[in-house]
Formats: sequence, C-alpha cells, structure tokens
Amino acid sequence: MRIGDAAAAAGMTPRALRYYEQRGLVTARRTPSGHRVYDEEDIRRLRVVRELRDAGLTVGDVRAFAHLLRTVPADGVPDLLPQAPRSGACSAAEAVARRRLADLDARIARLSLLRARLAARLGEPEAHGGEPAAEVTEPAETGGTGRAGADSGPLFRLETGPAPDGRALRV
Repeated sequence: MRIGDAAAAAGMTPRALRYYEQRGLVTARRTPSGHRVYDEEDIRRLRVVRELRDAGLTVGDVRAFAHLLRTVPADGVPDLLPQAPRSGACSAAEAVARRRLADLDARIARLSLLRARLAARLGEPEAHGGEPAAEVTEPAETGGTGRAGADSGPLFRLETGPAPDGRALRV
C-alpha cells in the first residue's frame, strides 16, 4: 500500500511515517516509479512505534531496541517492565524504558521546583492542589544554573513597571 494508506492504517500522518523511515524504524520498498510501498508487517511495526511513543519513549529510545520490534506480538506492545525477571529478550527495551522513566521523574521534579519558585515570586504560598509549596532549592544535577532545559516551555518577557493590580513582581 502507498504511504497515505499506510499512514492512515498505522494511525499517523504521512509526514510522521517518512520521519520514522528517515530514523530507520521502518524501511519502505519502492515501486519502479519510485513510490514508497508498505506491507502489513510495516503497518504492524509502525503501530508498535506509535504505541511506544505514546507510552513516553522518544524516537531515539525506540531506535535503541529497533531490532526487537519485529518480535513484538501482533496484538500490541507487551509490558516493557515485567514484574518477574525475564531471560534477557526484553532487557534492552527494559533498560531504555527505565532510563526514560528516571528522566521523566527528574523533569517532573525540576518543573515542580520551577513552579514553586514562580508561585513564591507571585506571593502564592500554596502549591497547586492545596499542598504546601515546596522548598525552593537548586538540584545538584543542574550545577546551580537555574536552567530548566530546552523543552521547559515558552519564554516570557517582563515589562518594566508595576503589575496591573499595582503589586510589584520580585525578580
């Protein structure tokens, strides 16, 4: 099937399918006229990639164990983090998933810190949900830079002068 039909069958856009192809997660065959064609195995593999991405893994994470994608059952992605140890078949996927989980935990901690810092600057003593605001300290792993990372959200420009309600914003 052609790229549009394959993308629809896998639940993604043709652009996403081409991106996954560029990253080596699927390989299209070509017709004599150069059009990409995909079969049911490609669609199954793309669905697995989409499911793994929806679970929080990055394309780079999936590439780390792309050689295992052909072994995933047709009915979907099994648990990557089994309760009982397995005999190594999914150890690469499990290791990558555990690293991603640790990274997500670190990002959540960092964002919670940033939220508490901003709430304190705005004079809001309580954190979201009625819990006391977290102590605002700099995590050791950031080296005290105060940077949240490239994907920490939009940047806001501060205007000079008092806030509309007359309060001063401490920066």
